[in-house]
Amino acid sequence: MSPPTADADSDTHQADAADAVKTNGDVAETTQFDGDADAAIDAFRAGQPVLIHDFADREGETDIVYPATAVDPAAVRRLRNDAGGLVCVALADSVAERFDLPFLQEALNHPATENHELSYDDRSSFSITVNHRATETGITDRDRAQTISELGAAAATADYDGETFATEFRSPGHVHLLRAAPDLLAERVGHTELGVALAEAADLPPAVVVCEMLDDETGAALSPTDAAAYAARNDLVYVEGSSLVERLG
Repeated sequence: MSPPTADADSDTHQADAADAVKTNGDVAETTQFDGDADAAIDAFRAGQPVLIHDFADREGETDIVYPATAVDPAAVRRLRNDAGGLVCVALADSVAERFDLPFLQEALNHPATENHELSYDDRSSFSITVNHRATETGITDRDRAQTISELGAAAATADYDGETFATEFRSPGHVHLLRAAPDLLAERVGHTELGVALAEAADLPPAVVVCEMLDDETGAALSPTDAAAYAARNDLVYVEGSSLVERLG
C-alpha cells in the first residue's frame, strides 16, 4: 500500500523514503531511521511521536507511540487517521498500583475471561477504559486528548492515588488503559513496556499512548518497510524493539 501521509510533498518524500529503506525478509532495515534508540529517546523527550516495531515473531506490529503529556487533538487525529488501531494509554505498574487499576481479565467475572491464551504472550495488559470527567462523549479528538493528557499529568504526581483517580476519571470510557509489567523489558517486551521504558529513559512521566499502524489495503498490520517509509516522509523516528531492548533493557 501507499501509507498515509501528513505532508504536501508526498512524491518527493516517498522517493527519499524509498532510498532510505532496504528490506531483508519481513524486517525493514533503514539507513537513517532504524535501530537508533538514542534518537528515539531524544525525540520522545522533545514530545515527538516515535514508531516502534516490536518483533517479527511476536505481534509483528508497528505502533505510533506518544508521551501522554504531549498529546493534543492533532495527535489523536494522527493516531486514528494514520495508524488506525486501538488508542491506548500504557502506564507503569507502579502508577497503575497507585491508581488501584486492575488487569481487566482479573476484574471481570465472566466466562469469556477464562482460558485466555495469546499466541504472542502469556497475558493481556488491558486494564479498564476511562474518560476524564470533564469530557462530554469522550470519543472526540478533543475529549480523548484531554483524557490522555490528564492521565499523563496524574502519572507525574506522586501523591495521586486511587481515590483521586476515581474523582477525576470515570469508567467505562473511550481510552483503553494498559498496565506494564513491573520489571518492564526484563519481564515483557510488548509495546506497553517498550513505550514506558522509552518514557522513563527520556525522563518523562511513565504514561504513553500506543496505537497500532494498519494497512488500508490488506487490513493487516502495516509492514515494517511501509512504517519506516511513513516515518521518513514525516520526519519521525522509526526504531526496532530489539534496539530499544538492547539500549534500555
